[in-house]
Amino acid sequence: TNRGITTIRGTQTKSPHGIPVDLLDRLLIVNTAPYTIQEMVHICQIRAKTEKINVSDAALKQLGEVGSRTSLRYAVQMLTPAKLVAETCGRTEIEPSDIDAVDGLFLDGKASAQMLATAEGFMK
Repeated sequence: TNRGITTIRGTQTKSPHGIPVDLLDRLLIVNTAPYTIQEMVHICQIRAKTEKINVSDAALKQLGEVGSRTSLRYAVQMLTPAKLVAETCGRTEIEPSDIDAVDGLFLDGKASAQMLATAEGFMK
């Protein structure tokens, strides 16, 4: 949570994140960092191998860039539709053009939320 210094529920005491200090002292804080593009490429490569999907190196690099722009989940979920696009074009290997085609068809979570926010009140 990123609530900052707030009041602990049911008390008048303020504490980081609204968590009692004695509990906070017993917690283990794990610092995390976002995945790099190279790590995302490697994860997509492992996932493609697991699903027996052939992906070109250029397409893997593009998936890593898409993942850094959106999310790793979105990039990994693009593998199956991209495979279908490649098969429709008569290829067995996913190319960057297939990634572009699939990226144009779907929205990631952030883009979808932004579109909903801008279209608020459209149907009223």
